[in-house]
Amino acid sequence: MLVIVAPGQGAQTPGFLSPWLELPGVADRLTAWSELAGLDLIAYGTTADADEIRDTAVAQPLLVAAGLAVAEVLGASPDLVAGHSVGEFTAAALAGVITPEQAVGLVRERGQAMAKAATITETGMSAVLGGVEEEVLAAIADKGLTPANINGAGQIVVGGTLEQLAAFKAEPPARARVIALSVAGAFHTAHMAPAASRLREATAGITPADPVVTLLSNSDGSAVTSGAEFMERLVTQVANPVRWDACMATMAERGVTTMIELVPGGTLTGLAKRALRGVTTVALKTPDDLEAARAALESPEER
Repeated sequence: MLVIVAPGQGAQTPGFLSPWLELPGVADRLTAWSELAGLDLIAYGTTADADEIRDTAVAQPLLVAAGLAVAEVLGASPDLVAGHSVGEFTAAALAGVITPEQAVGLVRERGQAMAKAATITETGMSAVLGGVEEEVLAAIADKGLTPANINGAGQIVVGGTLEQLAAFKAEPPARARVIALSVAGAFHTAHMAPAASRLREATAGITPADPVVTLLSNSDGSAVTSGAEFMERLVTQVANPVRWDACMATMAERGVTTMIELVPGGTLTGLAKRALRGVTTVALKTPDDLEAARAALESPEER
């Protein structure tokens, strides 16, 4: 039982695309999608520095385009697909709800809208590692923050104003560490409501198809069978928390045995190693990882 997952913003690192461009078709795909994104995706994925690709309007199209290009190279047929935050657009395209071209175009609008929304108020995000989940969530609520990403495996990311985050770090939950994240705003919180409105307008002319493989929603971990419903969830998740813990719970219930994380892999497979014990995980970081991914797809009889 194979699940292919796509990481969200923050997974990108300088130069991560460079080795993938040596594979047939990847550069052509990214060149074509650069026009839709209004960005030179190849340049941003090869020569741009960390600050340049930290820009929300750059990072989001870059991640989705890279993930889709590498998924095509991998050529696997998953039983389930899921994405964390903006990675959900990659997952939607892999499931056939939207086309890759529509995914890149929509994420261009999403990234620009979220970047603009982040300028309205000085906001940010912090990771909370450890502690008792109920106590951590209570402390988050006490400071008026939002649990923007509930990732499972003892990791919650909070979002809010810089003042709220400073007060939270000064009085952290028991047995928990609070680490400020290098992000441009409080994503997946009410501060992103203007971005959700703009994304809704961008999706108005798109008629989504129903998914052809099981597609998990990161709003609650459920399998969504309606393309129209999933499109609505893509819009609303901009200003609502990501429940990756619920996605992993569904994977466990469905009997997932193998997880492959698309480029730039590592974050989601790292969570799975702690929360989905016994599941084979492969993070696609460079083309050298394709061999391990394909080996993981073989049945015991084929190995």
